[in-house]
Amino acid sequence: MAASLSSFDEFKIAARFARRELRAGLKGFRIFLACLMLGVAAIAGVGSVSSALVEGLSQEGQTILGGDVSLRLIHREARKDELAYLRASGAVSQVIEMRAMSHAPETDERSLVELKSVDDLYPLYGALSLSNGARLQEALTKKEGVWGSVAEQTLLDRLGIGLGDTVKVGDLETQIRAIIEREPDKLSGGMAFGPRLFVSGEAVRASGLIRPGSLAQFHYRVKLPEAQRSNAAVAAFVDETESRFPQAGWRIQDRSDSAPSVRRFVKRVALFLTLVGLTALIVGGVGVGNAVTSYLDSKREVIATFKCLGAPGRLVFRLYLLQVVALSLIGIVLGLGLGAAVPFIVQSAAGDLIPVPARFAIYSEPLMLAAAYGFLTALAFAIWPLARAREIPATGLFRDIVAPVRRWPRPPYVIATGGALLLLAALAIGLTDERLFAAWFVMGAGLSFIVLRFTGQGLMWLARKAPRVRQPQLRLAIANLHRPGAATPSVVLSLGLGLTLLVTVSLIDGNIEAQVKGELPDRAPSFFFVDIGPEQVEEFERIVNETPGVEAMNRVPMLRGRITEIAGTHSEDMDVPPNVAWALQGDRGITYAEELPDNSTLVRGEWWGPGYDGPPLVSLSEELAAGFGMEVGDTLTVNVLGRPLSARLANTREIDWQSVGINFVLVFSPGALAGAPHTHLATVTMEAENELQLQRDVSRAFPNVTSVRVKEALETINAMIENFAVAVRATSIVTLSAGVLVLAGAMAAGHRRRVYDAVILKVLGATRGRVLGAYAMEYLVLGLGTAVIASGAGALAAWLVITQVMEAPWTFLPWTLAATVLGGAAATLGLGLLGTYSALSAKAAPVLRAE
Repeated sequence: MAASLSSFDEFKIAARFARRELRAGLKGFRIFLACLMLGVAAIAGVGSVSSALVEGLSQEGQTILGGDVSLRLIHREARKDELAYLRASGAVSQVIEMRAMSHAPETDERSLVELKSVDDLYPLYGALSLSNGARLQEALTKKEGVWGSVAEQTLLDRLGIGLGDTVKVGDLETQIRAIIEREPDKLSGGMAFGPRLFVSGEAVRASGLIRPGSLAQFHYRVKLPEAQRSNAAVAAFVDETESRFPQAGWRIQDRSDSAPSVRRFVKRVALFLTLVGLTALIVGGVGVGNAVTSYLDSKREVIATFKCLGAPGRLVFRLYLLQVVALSLIGIVLGLGLGAAVPFIVQSAAGDLIPVPARFAIYSEPLMLAAAYGFLTALAFAIWPLARAREIPATGLFRDIVAPVRRWPRPPYVIATGGALLLLAALAIGLTDERLFAAWFVMGAGLSFIVLRFTGQGLMWLARKAPRVRQPQLRLAIANLHRPGAATPSVVLSLGLGLTLLVTVSLIDGNIEAQVKGELPDRAPSFFFVDIGPEQVEEFERIVNETPGVEAMNRVPMLRGRITEIAGTHSEDMDVPPNVAWALQGDRGITYAEELPDNSTLVRGEWWGPGYDGPPLVSLSEELAAGFGMEVGDTLTVNVLGRPLSARLANTREIDWQSVGINFVLVFSPGALAGAPHTHLATVTMEAENELQLQRDVSRAFPNVTSVRVKEALETINAMIENFAVAVRATSIVTLSAGVLVLAGAMAAGHRRRVYDAVILKVLGATRGRVLGAYAMEYLVLGLGTAVIASGAGALAAWLVITQVMEAPWTFLPWTLAATVLGGAAATLGLGLLGTYSALSAKAAPVLRAE
């Protein structure tokens, strides 16, 4: 009779029975809901915060950039014809930025500053906020023969001075009259190694810091007329400017991409955290599968009765699939609600600490993507146990508790499961610009999943083949690892994935921190000295050589230039790999040398050698040359000081960047650049106790020379890395939490059998302590085994990232691995004993009567 039902009638019957069974509540599905909610919330939260940051960058593009369009030149100011063209197009504000040394005469303290000179039109967009409501132009004016300035509070703290005190920068003495509370265009300035100090354009020229070849950046911000501020009009202005001045050598940005490096960083961090969140969701998928299996296990008698009464297998499948879909929607909605709230939680908790102008709101795209991930995960892990229940006959269902039937579902269900997993991977890879990274991450997660799954089966096999031990509690513990329905595979998979990811992230973070704080400073120079004039070289070297504790000094000429053509093709028309695209996105430091630089090894071609006086030649890093597709003999063109310089590629070099010394990707032959105005860059390695003396002597003799302490710069970089690591750790903990939830679900799934076992053992005379001891041994072995495997897999993954991707030395961190092993064992033992204790409390008579 059932065979004569139409598909629609079967669906209605299945929906009716599903609704009736769901009336009993969510018992058995709490872990199911928690796993889905946690994974969906992680992805939705990361996506929502990322969207808020990207949207903020887009909406505040004019404010961040300082204009509708910004044009940047290095080493030189705009020529009269260039400046006349810009002023004819709209309002133009000139900003000069450079690093310099500041000196407080009152305290004799010195500090590196990010010096910024502004004109009367600054800022064209946004507002600069100063303490006590001070006005910028009034604060910067010259009063009683002294120029004014405004600075960040950090500078006053470093120099030990207060408002009204004097600071010397170069030949300029300036009085600090206000504190900078908010700088509208700060993000466009890039990474800052020192606090801000604002002066006027006239004051910076009086400082003597603007010299031929000095490392100064001249920004020209253009505010177009209101009728020409559409995106199309702005793009047309940029195109016309580039065509009118093709050899100007300036870098042009418009408001649509005001902070490209920040945008790329936000998107890459969001991608990584989203993939970590997806891993949490996949771990939760194991919990979904466990919950469905456990629920179907409790419904064995019901399913068997259905089948005995003639219900077809597809009706059973539809009945429970509808329940899974309904519960999945509940978990997804709860996760989306939590994920949508994350940006507002971040805003209230750390809104003032976020350097990016975020626009916190509810964004539909990340929520829809998180919902798709959650639904696909639920289907991928629920179809298999549902299809298995569909195929097993009624008699098999009754016997399944003691003799599980290992039968694959029909091909359509296998294909559906595989299709859901493939679609998950396709979404993760296809919806990002960093597809290669996403593909490797997905492949790594998939491989870890397979390895851990087989590891769980391997542990069961080893327990089955283990020699018989005389100690009864240990013998029972080993038997429980491979018994029918044992939670071993689920525990190893769920807890193992979470621990593997946490170990990987912790070891990568620990290695980076060790290199920045430990190994690198031991090998790195103490100082970088920038903007040493050619006429100052001899005296500078004398001061350095006479300073006690100096171990080594290296000096090279330095200019800045932008790569414009590669082998006859304009750089903007080239499609280069992401790992070398950075070299075409702005100005690069360049130098010239007679001999092969230290920390470099020739890979292709030959070095020109001392005394070379032929056509211009250039040496390029092997990484860039390979990425650009260049061969020895090809031509490279660089715009230097507004003039194109073409040179033939003579050789390529492998550069040891870990030396933190003077390394240039572009090195020209001496005759090519010797006549161009330029300054020199020097590094000095010395004993720490004499660093302050050298810094003061050089600053006193050469106010224009900027000294950068390498350790302070590394500390700044390390602070950024630490902030990123906090976000990664937080998302990794979500993954681990999902693993613990799945572990709890796996324990709960076996609770019914634990109760029966405990009752039988107590009836046979075992004390509660002996039974608890046996279970403790089982959980301890299971937790330790899983943690050891996860530590090994995580260490391997971290080693590959550090040595192969980052090409950095590997540092073994035993305490991190030990904490993982002990933590994993403790989590398994604690949750296992928690469930076992309640099982031991069950009364024997009711349990035996029920069986």
